[in-house]
Amino acid sequence: MKKPAPRLGATDFSRRTVLQGAAATALSAPFVNRAWASTVELNMLGWYGTAEPDMVGEFEEANNVKFVPKYYAGGDNMLAALAQNPPGTFDIIHTDAEYAKLLVANDLAMQLDPADYPMDELLHDDFKKFPGHWGEDGNLYSLISRFGHLGVSYNTDAMTAEEASTYEAFWMPKLEGKVGHFDWHLPSLGQISLLEGNASPFDIDDDAWAAVQERTMSLKPQVGGYFDFGGTFAGLKNGEMLAMCGIGDWVTGILERDGAPVSSVVPKEGGIQWTESYSIVATSEKKDMALKYLAYTMSPEGQVKTAQMLGYPGHCVTASGREMLQKVDMAEAKRSGQIEGHANEPIALIDEGRISYRDIPVQQDLEDWNDFWSEYKSA
Repeated sequence: MKKPAPRLGATDFSRRTVLQGAAATALSAPFVNRAWASTVELNMLGWYGTAEPDMVGEFEEANNVKFVPKYYAGGDNMLAALAQNPPGTFDIIHTDAEYAKLLVANDLAMQLDPADYPMDELLHDDFKKFPGHWGEDGNLYSLISRFGHLGVSYNTDAMTAEEASTYEAFWMPKLEGKVGHFDWHLPSLGQISLLEGNASPFDIDDDAWAAVQERTMSLKPQVGGYFDFGGTFAGLKNGEMLAMCGIGDWVTGILERDGAPVSSVVPKEGGIQWTESYSIVATSEKKDMALKYLAYTMSPEGQVKTAQMLGYPGHCVTASGREMLQKVDMAEAKRSGQIEGHANEPIALIDEGRISYRDIPVQQDLEDWNDFWSEYKSA
């Protein structure tokens, strides 16, 4: 039996009345000059890079807005930031889909109107009703914005693409002490679950969970470190780590752009999709401007920015966004496979059944996976 989504405890607020009639503006609206008005501050809780000038600068200038970000890495850290700050601290939360469902379940997210967004342009039917973004009442509360795939990330001077085509590569003798982990349990344990043959890597029974733990522990002699956001980039860039578990092109794409000998592949056991979304906090007093920004992120211009984001790249979720990316930055479209018919085209990988959507554990508590991760790191 599937467990209900866990509650957030200290951050469990009651939903405030949703603004009636609040609709996202037309795509041209973000470029209206509002210099006469006082500057609006939008407080965003998000992954690093989502509120940097390359992403929000154009919107800020056109709308007399200033984004004030608080950055985190990993969904558990997002929950901690919510718990440590009083209600009303944040206006927009940029988060992973599996954690967006916790915001929705705990009445933290404002209801959105799907008619305000180009839902018919989303590149995959799954994106139109993405799990966790819709409440049990059938309403939309979190808006998909970008995605990417996790697999085997490796140093191309040390490994071949063929060697990296299986998660078994992490146990190669030549990688002893040179395998790193992005320090968040869901990506790495999800990959090990795929290696163990679980078609739904986050929906496994206790026997399968025990097998995942055993296989993960067997990797310990290979591991050279557990890294935060910056450390993950540095470990691959300086060659300290020759392979990384739990990441993908969202890291190696930046390094590859800079000429580092790194790459990522979706191995034969399958890859895991990270999916990011925006939620407007129900207690925000700046809902109108937050709605305007969400509309901007779904415009072709906003989608191109998400693909080119300096913090870490992601894939467009709309057809018009991908079309504009191909017009203005074909090099990035080709590098990331965002061209129909490309060998690594991300939507084709989903259709081929090679991608599982990252999720929180279904048959275990989230704390069970987190506790094991701590045990694994200290073993």
